Amino acid sequence: MEKSKNQMITDKSIRLLQQNQYTSHVDSKLTKTEMRKWIEQFFNVKVDGINTSRVANNTKKKNRLSVNSKSRKKMIARLCANQFIPLFLN
Repeated sequence: MEKSKNQMITDKSIRLLQQNQYTSHVDSKLTKTEMRKWIEQFFNVKVDGINTSRVANNTKKKNRLSVNSKSRKKMIARLCANQFIPLFLN
């Protein structure tokens, strides 16, 4: 699961789970088609659509120097009807 870095658990992502949409941070070099194929093969589900966005860099000051952290990419995968990923069922 090296392509998906971590599952996002926020108020918005929990609301999106009710609409059968799953949110996570992914590798910034992946394209939408690569993400779609990976999700369909790994979880054995049918993906209806994927939305992505890049999360802005955080600038941190360290010893009077500003250091930019790596950019992140956020993915929202929308699954077809009657499909689900059993991550939050328990």
